[in-house]
Amino acid sequence: MTGPTTAQPSPARAAGLSTRFTELVGIEYPIVQTGMGWVSGPSLTSATSNAGGLGILASATMTFVELETAIAKTKTLTDKPFGVNMRADATDAPERIDLLIREGVKVASFALAPKPELIAKLKDNGIVVIPSIGAAKHAVKVASWGADAVIVQGGEGGGHTGPVATTLLLPSVLDALSAKGIDMPVVAAGGFFDGRGLAAALAYGAQGVAMGTRFLLTSDSAVPDSVKQEYLGRGLGDTVVSVKVDGMPHRVLRTPLVEALESGSPVRALVAAARNANEFKQMTGMRWTTMLKDGRTMKKSGERSWQQVIMAGNTPMLLKAGLVEGDTRAGVLASGQVVGMIEDLPSCDELIQSIMAQAHERLKTLGSLG
Repeated sequence: MTGPTTAQPSPARAAGLSTRFTELVGIEYPIVQTGMGWVSGPSLTSATSNAGGLGILASATMTFVELETAIAKTKTLTDKPFGVNMRADATDAPERIDLLIREGVKVASFALAPKPELIAKLKDNGIVVIPSIGAAKHAVKVASWGADAVIVQGGEGGGHTGPVATTLLLPSVLDALSAKGIDMPVVAAGGFFDGRGLAAALAYGAQGVAMGTRFLLTSDSAVPDSVKQEYLGRGLGDTVVSVKVDGMPHRVLRTPLVEALESGSPVRALVAAARNANEFKQMTGMRWTTMLKDGRTMKKSGERSWQQVIMAGNTPMLLKAGLVEGDTRAGVLASGQVVGMIEDLPSCDELIQSIMAQAHERLKTLGSLG
């Protein structure tokens, strides 16, 4: 007869790491999962928040009703703080902001900074406002408008991105804010995937890191397994910044479709974009008048040509084909260069614990040098 079994103790969790950013949003670890269209749904967002980081729902590819449902679902899966990423130039942005206020969402993040009056409304109702920026002058501007923090994405990052590497963009932003006497938490994005990166970001003066591709490649991500394997098989040179997807610099995996777009006729690309825009309209129930209003707003705020505005209709459908439907030949797969450093699919909790354990070890080693 065998004796009674003894329960094995659960592995020790990494110690928390308090920064001004973690205090601002009420989380344990200074790690953010960015809002990725078609990827950052309730499952991934709640898993990140439950693991001690900040999960962010991506709402740009959701209708208003879908966003309502997603927020409600996320609240059933976690009681920890989470955020919602929105398009500040969407015609229904005020209604979405009212929804966040009603539901008590902790963080509102934006790819394009919202108008000062929208920032004020969010802050007056206790919501932390965090725009993503790609230039030092933009950080200073949104700070003057009342934003609480910024996410700074360098050129290594996936999706829409800029030309300057994180190692240069991050200190330029920190220096610009300091020169203006602005004490705002800065979160670094673009090229981060482990504890060494977090330690490096903190050494620069950032208050945390944000990651997209690394969270996409977790077991909690709803992206099809076949697509995840496509990512895992890629190297550091297997992404490209293309303007042929939607008219703006967009870092994606090299695929047959992307190669065809890069070498194809601009006229044919424009026709395909218009076709995809129509499909997106039908899927979301948007009216052409609404899409045209959004287009005019995009053109005015982002200084896009009308061709770029029309091509923006490409993005949601091409990303959906790749990231939701799993068609890696007909879809587009947004990806940071960091894809070449990722080899596994941990849970969000396993990922964050490994990052924090390594970060604490690196910080301890660095401390001993001084």
